[in-house]
Amino acid sequence: MLVTVGRIGRAHGIRGEVSVDVRTDSPEIRFAEGARLSTEPAGAGPLTVASSRWHSGRLLVLFDGVGERDAAEGLRGVRLLSEVGDDEQPVDPDEYFDHRLVGLQVVTTDGAVVGAVTEVLHLPGQDLLAVHREGDAEILVPFVAQIVPEIDLAGRRIVIDPPVGLIDDAEADEASP
Repeated sequence: MLVTVGRIGRAHGIRGEVSVDVRTDSPEIRFAEGARLSTEPAGAGPLTVASSRWHSGRLLVLFDGVGERDAAEGLRGVRLLSEVGDDEQPVDPDEYFDHRLVGLQVVTTDGAVVGAVTEVLHLPGQDLLAVHREGDAEILVPFVAQIVPEIDLAGRRIVIDPPVGLIDDAEADEASP
């Protein structure tokens, strides 16, 4: 299965390096010299890592055939994908592959069914679970431990403890003074 391991950011310097927003707990493996990464859009790749290094807390990657700044800037926003085995798990027990969360049923701590996860969104500074509700409604649930205290992959469910107003605007109106 292909999973997102990063997104290409700005070009760094004039030799074709790019910064990468890392989406893997194994960057030393996924971005090792010679690693071949699929891309989204597919027309941008595949890309082969020529070298990678950390600089000021950011991963900088040089890809084969990208030898100058303009070519590097042309890759900005491209998602980098890597093949992972069906049984492979992230090293950190609090990390999950997005594809394993999609389709899980979302319930509240008191057991009320909310809906099902349709997508995991990775925004700057915030990950969100897109949850489809009946009637084509969608809510975005901040993917933080305070709101998502339990993920049960075997049971195919995610338990959330939503703040007032997250699920239903009517409950927010009732809670207002």
